[in-house]
Amino acid sequence: MQWAALIAWIATALGGFTLFAQWLRHGGLNQEEGIRAPRLFSHLATALVGLTLWVVYMLGDDKFFAWVAVALLLAVALLGVSMLAISSRGRTTTERTAAPAEALFPLPVVIAHGALGTITLILAVLAAAGIGS
Repeated sequence: MQWAALIAWIATALGGFTLFAQWLRHGGLNQEEGIRAPRLFSHLATALVGLTLWVVYMLGDDKFFAWVAVALLLAVALLGVSMLAISSRGRTTTERTAAPAEALFPLPVVIAHGALGTITLILAVLAAAGIGS
């Protein structure tokens, strides 16, 4: 189960990096509305720290690191949901030049990133609890 969680986490991160690149390319760092840099960088940094701790858990088989990684993953998910809400508001903008960067995110990537994130959280909780070992 821990390997499935790791693979799901990496796949989720790849989708996230795709969205991050889009956000940067469309001026996300300089925008005054929509997803602001502190929220996005908090989401990214927390996810990377959690992933690192998950690898530490896998290398040392210390459940403490697994549960800390799960807690961080929960924080990542909450930040992600808040960004989804902000992004959804931006999608109603009809003028592309006035739209925040996240309004131009490819919807299939957003959906896949969220779905994989949910799967990752479920798998990580199950693995940390020792289910499926």
